[in-house]
Amino acid sequence: MASATTPLPLSTFESFLCGGLAGCIAVTVSNPAEVAKTRLQLQGELVKGGKRRVYTDALDVLAKTWRNEGIRGLQRGLGPAYIYQTLLNGSRLGFYEPFRRTINRSIGRSVNDQIPLTSVVAGAASGIIGASFGNPLFLIKARMQAYSPILPVGTQHYYKSSFDALATIFKTERFWGLLRGVDAAILRTAMGSSVQLPTYKWTKNQLGSHGLLPSNSILTYLASSSVSGVCVCIVMQPADTALTRVYNQPTIRTPNGRLAGTLYRNPIDCLWKTFRAEGVFGWYKGSTAQFLRVAPHTIITLTMNDIILGLYKDIRNRRP
Repeated sequence: MASATTPLPLSTFESFLCGGLAGCIAVTVSNPAEVAKTRLQLQGELVKGGKRRVYTDALDVLAKTWRNEGIRGLQRGLGPAYIYQTLLNGSRLGFYEPFRRTINRSIGRSVNDQIPLTSVVAGAASGIIGASFGNPLFLIKARMQAYSPILPVGTQHYYKSSFDALATIFKTERFWGLLRGVDAAILRTAMGSSVQLPTYKWTKNQLGSHGLLPSNSILTYLASSSVSGVCVCIVMQPADTALTRVYNQPTIRTPNGRLAGTLYRNPIDCLWKTFRAEGVFGWYKGSTAQFLRVAPHTIITLTMNDIILGLYKDIRNRRP
């Protein structure tokens, strides 16, 4: 029986719920920047220079969306974003430590050792699980964020609600429609997750071990998550652009009756065609908006996750 000085560790399910709640808090703040990023990534799709742009930059997207669509426009896709964040960050934050410890044990190392390779593998694996579970929600979120009745860019998909989106896609494309872009989602999330938690944990450990900041202070959480957010932006952006375009592309019905994308076969094909038409900067369209989204989202998610975990442990350990 565990004593008061050695409380039981959190279960994977408890970590999943805490991580999901932290992600929902973060996405409430970061969703408008996600709308801006999505629209910038679709602007000028596969078109070489010279076409008039609807939006000049992230702030222009936010200003025009607010002026023409109000708060509803800025928060398009927030409903499915909440469910997606619960599935993604619940998996990413809930499974990361169990995976890391298991991998460490399998190679004969202590579960407390912070090994870069095992941390990256654990981060990528937990992210892949979250991306797979959440793909249908990310799909409809991206399409809802791209839709604008006033200043449209890219292919437009109008849905009255999240339930209408899921029903419409299932009716026209069946189960395969809900899995559209899952390979791109796995690529994007694996790349982001492979650096998010490892860089956060490493920075936090460095700040604490060198006495720069107290190991469990809010400032330590903020500094560590800021470093993590920058790393995620750099690594994930090309795959994120591919994901948005694969999700949003128009479709045609093939001879076997399935709907297939008319522009891209898969995320690698999307990256190649984007590079040929728009150059390497095409991969980084919306990167400013991405930073405005990822930086606060990562900071809030990881900081709130540590705060929520601490509060939950305090409450749980006080129970008789």
